[in-house]
Amino acid sequence: MEASYKVEKVDPMNIQIMPNKDQMGKAAAAAGAKVIRQALADRGAANIIVATGASQFEMLAQLVVEPDINWHRVTGFHLDEYVGLAIDHPASFRGYLWQRFVSRLPLPLRAFHFLDGQGDAPAECHRVGDIIRSHPIDVAFVGIGENGHLAFNDPPADFETEEPYLVVNLDDACRRQQLGEGWFPTFDDVPKQAISMSVRQIMKSGTIICTVPDTRKAEAVRNAVEGDVTPKVPASILQRHKQCTLFLDKPAASLLKRT
Repeated sequence: MEASYKVEKVDPMNIQIMPNKDQMGKAAAAAGAKVIRQALADRGAANIIVATGASQFEMLAQLVVEPDINWHRVTGFHLDEYVGLAIDHPASFRGYLWQRFVSRLPLPLRAFHFLDGQGDAPAECHRVGDIIRSHPIDVAFVGIGENGHLAFNDPPADFETEEPYLVVNLDDACRRQQLGEGWFPTFDDVPKQAISMSVRQIMKSGTIICTVPDTRKAEAVRNAVEGDVTPKVPASILQRHKQCTLFLDKPAASLLKRT
């Protein structure tokens, strides 16, 4: 199954390297906002995917103040969420998205489809999956994990499923990242499962804006950009997307051959 992805690469990924995280976030938000405005001009509606985590702080802070976006015509989708975590937990991605994005917009969204990981997780995958199937995504805002994951698709990721959302097991490297970023008090507190948008669903997005800061992500960035396309480095699949731009700060780009 993996071998089918070890093929001749498409044109080199579009990489934008910024001096710091603030400029990185502003550039990523501006690029994504341009896609949203174009979709609104073309169809009168836009559909987006929004990620969470420390890598998205600066991008979201800028996206909510981007001018000339009719947010009430925009539908948003949640990228991933922990299984079993209450919305009022400091690490809840539902809480994160409400605080940092949805509640800060100048106009309410047409809809935002949050993932609820507290109930029947497989049923929640089907519920939101059925909705996203009828909403072609104009732009997906994503990041890359320290272990190379894309959303919560840890290595080796499932590159084959057509299901929009999956219940996935989180590996120790992913859980250590969540602990290291300060979301949980101890390693044992980090959930072992999550609901994640699938790799293929992310890849169906018309445009992908991938924002990755910090030295701790440098090895994952190098492997995703300059290595083989393989489930062992889930984010490497972004090499196959025709409209993906990687926004990096200098520390995250420090191991790339072309900088």
